[in-house]
Amino acid sequence: MTLTRVIIHAGFHKTGTSSLQDYFGKHRKTLKPFVDFYRKSDFLAAGKLSNRYGLMPYIRRRLQFRFALRRFLNTIPEAENIVLSCEGFSGLMPGHRRFGARTIQNYTRSAIPLAKEIIREVQRRFGPDVQVEFLYTTRATEPWIKSVYGHLSRSIRIREDHAEFCGLFDTVPNLDHEAGKIAEAIAPVPVHTAALEHFGPKRLGMAQAIFELLDIPDEALAKLPKAKRTNVGQSEEITAKFCGLNNEIKNARALKQKKADILAGL
Repeated sequence: MTLTRVIIHAGFHKTGTSSLQDYFGKHRKTLKPFVDFYRKSDFLAAGKLSNRYGLMPYIRRRLQFRFALRRFLNTIPEAENIVLSCEGFSGLMPGHRRFGARTIQNYTRSAIPLAKEIIREVQRRFGPDVQVEFLYTTRATEPWIKSVYGHLSRSIRIREDHAEFCGLFDTVPNLDHEAGKIAEAIAPVPVHTAALEHFGPKRLGMAQAIFELLDIPDEALAKLPKAKRTNVGQSEEITAKFCGLNNEIKNARALKQKKADILAGL
């Protein structure tokens, strides 16, 4: 079988990626005649190493990602259409802290080198004529940074309130601009974007963005069930509570357990 297309859904975080991945995961068998889909849980080491590279973008970590991705790609068969979906392929979510408490300002510093590695390894695995395309799901800046703040207040020790957190950025990232910079850097490889505000309300949700790229027959899509949202963020009240706990509880293990107890009670 001749491979015709590999679509890399490489992020961004907090743009409906979990909903997209969960939908394809649940309906993987139904969609098998049209596409082979692999999500972040399939990548194992490659996904973790892309995050590590995003934290500290050293050449050694870039090479570690390269070889981990190569090992993964060597395990998958050829197919007419393949989708690789992992938001870690754009690096680490902005707002995380590097060593020295430096805030990660944007995606491009990590996402561009990672995209080049992905292109290299996909071509190595499937041949130089393989059609490689990237998809970045996006979101309006204000709700995106609010969602990022909620996620980080829950997952790490963010001490700042929302306004202070936004002040840690030289400029709060605009995801469409980020995708544009990536597109310039990896041209002529095509880069598509899909806004959460546009695709999220559709019957098939964010998965629709990939379906449209694959040109799956309408009669096949009509048989699929309506998409459901997953990984919905917590309320502003809970986010504020987490921020307070981040300042109050010094012991990291106790803080993690307290947050887990709150989430379990929701």
